[in-house]
Amino acid sequence: MDQTEYIEDRLDDQINWYSRKSSINKSWYVRMQLSLLVLAALITLTGGVNSFLNENWLSMATAIMGALVAILTGALKIYKYQENWTEYRTTVESLKHEKYLFMTKCEPYHGTNAFKVLVQRVEGLISHENSNWTSYMSEKVNQ
Repeated sequence: MDQTEYIEDRLDDQINWYSRKSSINKSWYVRMQLSLLVLAALITLTGGVNSFLNENWLSMATAIMGALVAILTGALKIYKYQENWTEYRTTVESLKHEKYLFMTKCEPYHGTNAFKVLVQRVEGLISHENSNWTSYMSEKVNQ
């Protein structure tokens, strides 16, 4: 595999994958956090209004919203959207950093073995992220 193939088929592919996954996790995290915020405000509001009106449906709505808060909080903990978002974003920015250093022939990519150094560093980053994912999945299975 030559430089061009490696950059296009491996490095750029990984940059795109991590970027896409980062965006997806960010989107889920923000949506769930906003939902929690709205539900918490509505619980406060319906609880206050119900103390004056004493309506059964308001009590039921408050209870349902409380249950939804618990479910969303649990889902955030299980799926780790914020952690995944930041981890994937860190990885994609590190991969881009290595690519730009290589393309501009900056340290450590200024010598005759620049391509080999690029491959080692990029594969190290990807391997590190894969190890983190494997550890996370092992923890999840053991819970």
